[in-house]
Amino acid sequence: MPIPFTTIVQNLPASTPFVGPETLERQSGKLFRARIGANESAFGISPLAASAMRDAIGQSHYYSDPESYELREELAQKHNVAIDEICVDAGIDSLLGLTVRMLLEPGQVVVTSHGAYPTLNYHVAGFGAKLHAVPYNNCHEDPQALVKASSEHNAKLVYLSNPDNPMGTWHGEETITQMINSVPDNCVLALDEAYIEFAAEPIAPPIDTSNPQVIRYRTFSKAYGMAGQRVGYVIAHKDLITGFNKIRNHFGINRIAQQGALASLKDDTFLEKVRAAASAGRERVVEFASGHGLATLPSNTNFVALNLGSSAAAKQMITELSHRQVFMRMPGVEPLSQYIRVGLGTDAEHEFFVEAFNDVIKKTTLLKV
Repeated sequence: MPIPFTTIVQNLPASTPFVGPETLERQSGKLFRARIGANESAFGISPLAASAMRDAIGQSHYYSDPESYELREELAQKHNVAIDEICVDAGIDSLLGLTVRMLLEPGQVVVTSHGAYPTLNYHVAGFGAKLHAVPYNNCHEDPQALVKASSEHNAKLVYLSNPDNPMGTWHGEETITQMINSVPDNCVLALDEAYIEFAAEPIAPPIDTSNPQVIRYRTFSKAYGMAGQRVGYVIAHKDLITGFNKIRNHFGINRIAQQGALASLKDDTFLEKVRAAASAGRERVVEFASGHGLATLPSNTNFVALNLGSSAAAKQMITELSHRQVFMRMPGVEPLSQYIRVGLGTDAEHEFFVEAFNDVIKKTTLLKV
């Protein structure tokens, strides 16, 4: 008999937002020697976190705390909010899915930027909502255009990442505040701040949990280096948090991840070292690109967007680098797709990337006039 899929599932393509480096390794039969395409941290995890996680292994026969109470308590203190204004779940990807499920009926509209983080789009389609995308403006997401489109399309949700993925660009506190104040009635702003700890200057507006139209997304996957543990959280009005708690998987965070995240929050010294290393890493990528006469975008993340002049050249570079055991990604839509996204690897990874990049230039017609 035919499988009785829902109409939504029947009409979805058999695809996922990302093809993982492990999949590509299996296909090629070779391991990547420079894994700098997934925006993972090359700087490891806090020593305090590593110790706490080792200790937690001995309690793996217990379920995790379904409320993540101690972690939420520490986060509440860090952000000066109430504990019932924070929800912890399995990364921002999971929280975006919960957001769409919580706020949108099938057929209702979400506004985003054309080429922005694709996992949101994946969830929008998966829950039967509709997506409307506005173009980037000079490689930046366009807050004014997003707000305007939200009003015109009666959107229930509008998404912006700051700093941005995949371009690394950002808007300052004043611009984001203006956007928050302009969100139409009956619409919620999903403000993705996954890379906020990498920002070289303060760019995040003060957190105001009295506003039920804003959800702030944070993660331990980036600056804290815990991508493999899947710990993210949202800060929002307590009624929104109640909504998340109605539908989330209450055992979605394991005990080891909970303890690692909690210890990470207490290691400010490690975080400052990561921020300094990321700043130096960005400068290193910019200097390398400049040596080839290639432009880069200013970045407040753990990657730098490098302009190869055309989508065809960027795609060829990504392919050639993959053949040389370098994992890297590029934006998927014009005009962003003329860039490749160079992650901040270890010293060894960066040196291997430089060698591979130079070999591509030497042995192909890429970038040659």
